[in-house]
Amino acid sequence: MSTIKVDTYLTRGGASEIAIDKLKGASSAGSLIIVGEGGSATTVLQQGLCKVRYAFDLQTSQNSFEGSFNCASGTDNGGGDCTITFTNAMSDQNYTPATSGADSDFTHTQADRTDGNASRVTTNFKSRVRDNTNTLRDGIHYVSLFGDLA
Repeated sequence: MSTIKVDTYLTRGGASEIAIDKLKGASSAGSLIIVGEGGSATTVLQQGLCKVRYAFDLQTSQNSFEGSFNCASGTDNGGGDCTITFTNAMSDQNYTPATSGADSDFTHTQADRTDGNASRVTTNFKSRVRDNTNTLRDGIHYVSLFGDLA
């Protein structure tokens, strides 16, 4: 195997941007290690990326996605409760959700209250919107999931 070392790479047109269809880390397949802002700490790029994202609108009778990533479908379970099925499954149930609701509502997930991550599955995710009185109500579910894909 050959190694190419350069200080600066320019395209034929003089641009410094490179178009790459596939990029693998040198140390292991599927792992790309990036040097952090301080210049010494490193992070694995794939672990910091959002794996599932959706804004699922239950306020209208359309039950529509206002934006999504890695979501195959959404199901309205009734009264502020929905389940999103992933296009690509997570590797295990230990992923981390980040959620919010429209206006002053609160979005709760399978990680809230007594559900815990043991109730999560790798192929879908359930979220609920409650108002300030803790009553389930139809609203917009804003959810992002971070973890490892299968």
